[in-house]
Amino acid sequence: MKFLGRTIVFHGKHFADFYLEQTDDVQEKIEYVLRIIRQVENIPKKFFDHIIGSDGLFEIRVEYGSNIFRIFCCFDQGNIVILFNGFRKNTQKTPKDQIEQAERLKKEYFELKNKGNEKSKRSNKKV
Repeated sequence: MKFLGRTIVFHGKHFADFYLEQTDDVQEKIEYVLRIIRQVENIPKKFFDHIIGSDGLFEIRVEYGSNIFRIFCCFDQGNIVILFNGFRKNTQKTPKDQIEQAERLKKEYFELKNKGNEKSKRSNKKV
């Protein structure tokens, strides 16, 4: 089966807010890494890795100069990457509150999606 790429979707405004706070150079680097994620079947760990101890949560890794940025995300339907929150990493360890926020946003995303699916199922029922 041929790899057809991935689609990237933002959930809420957290990622957009983070992105817009960055300098043009950092934004370009983020866009570069997102292009890799969209186009490369086996994403190098340098740019993308699973969060240990989480249920399906991943981090996108962006480095620019001496700065390290992380963007949390998950997969939906195998080829859709849902972006949640992003932050500039100041310590070796990823801040627990950032991971907790990403987990809440992931849960929220799937709850909203499931509600939408339930509504469409009800509206498509034949009477």
